[in-house]
Amino acid sequence: MTQVTGSASGPVEEMFAADRASRDLGIELLEHGAGAAVLRMTVTPSMVNGHGIAHGGFLFLFADSAFACACNSHGPVTVAAGADIDFIAPAHEGDVLVATATERVRFGRSGVYDVSVLRGDEVIAEFRGRSRTVRQAKETR
Repeated sequence: MTQVTGSASGPVEEMFAADRASRDLGIELLEHGAGAAVLRMTVTPSMVNGHGIAHGGFLFLFADSAFACACNSHGPVTVAAGADIDFIAPAHEGDVLVATATERVRFGRSGVYDVSVLRGDEVIAEFRGRSRTVRQAKETR
């Protein structure tokens, strides 16, 4: 995998640089490669719900961002066709989380990707995303 140095040069770096939702939450793209990506996020006070744990929506967004980086690593614009997540353990304010996305299979314009969200060595969530490559519209002038 390629470690990210900060300059947007390929499809993953360009997409992530334009991803304001992820950047505004402090999500960092650490590494990426063909069908794979590693991201990091720290749980902030604004991400904690009424039970004092990280809101599941933020964990889903974090895993979804890793999925997006992995499935767009091949170049064509690719979006989610569907996704689900299993929450294994709670995350708390100040926790540093790492999401590792791995391509399982690509077929035609579709793909399946798994993302593990960890706090240290502990798995706190497992995400499965299904992707679809978007057909590029022909330009008309």
